[in-house]
Amino acid sequence: MSLDGKVAVVTGAAGGIGRASAVRLAQDGADVAVLDVNEAGLTETAAAITATGRRCVPVVVDLFERVAISEAFARVKRELGFIEILHNNAGGRLREGAQPFDTASAQQWDYVVDLNLRAVADCSREVVSEMKAERRGRIINTSSEQAYRGGPGFTEYAAAKAGLLGFTRSLALELAPYEVTVNAVCPGITRTAALDALPAGRLEASMAEVPMGRMVEPEEIAHAVSFFASPGAGFVTGEHLLVTGGRTLR
Repeated sequence: MSLDGKVAVVTGAAGGIGRASAVRLAQDGADVAVLDVNEAGLTETAAAITATGRRCVPVVVDLFERVAISEAFARVKRELGFIEILHNNAGGRLREGAQPFDTASAQQWDYVVDLNLRAVADCSREVVSEMKAERRGRIINTSSEQAYRGGPGFTEYAAAKAGLLGFTRSLALELAPYEVTVNAVCPGITRTAALDALPAGRLEASMAEVPMGRMVEPEEIAHAVSFFASPGAGFVTGEHLLVTGGRTLR
């Protein structure tokens, strides 16, 4: 569905799901600002977006810094205008990989919760007031199947992603009277660089639990993001779309 004339922001857009979603929104007609700490990756994403004929504003930003977040969104508004679509995609875990709860440090917990939950709230705060005033807007959060399944060695990640679903539901209720929707996409095992952090044998064991027998591609998650951003999803809010190949059915 056409997003012509709309402005989108995608966080964590230097690669993987973020890049795929940013490019898909541009293909749908939106001008897209892409945020990430990885400048080289952002440059590649921006090139893919401009190749579609849409405008792109790449912003290098550390989502652990609230002032930097505010400055990044202020720049996007100056250069592109009213932000109607926000895809809170940035997230992940430390490269130490899965660790038992009793050996994961407090610092690791802080990192994962701040990146996957607190930063989402900070970015959303930058757009909500204007969306309410305009009585239009889409917020799309990237959660995870881990919010439903949990998993040994993933306690802090599962907790943060489950918290993100609670945030999604609650914000959806707050913003529904203003015609602003808030939804979440919950990817399964996705072909991204994050898989490199898994311990040996963990990926193979996880893949054995996927009924469809393969990973999900970032572009398939982007299809779900595109749906939630579209005019056709205007009456869909507070929902969580699992894209897992059936893994959460077991």
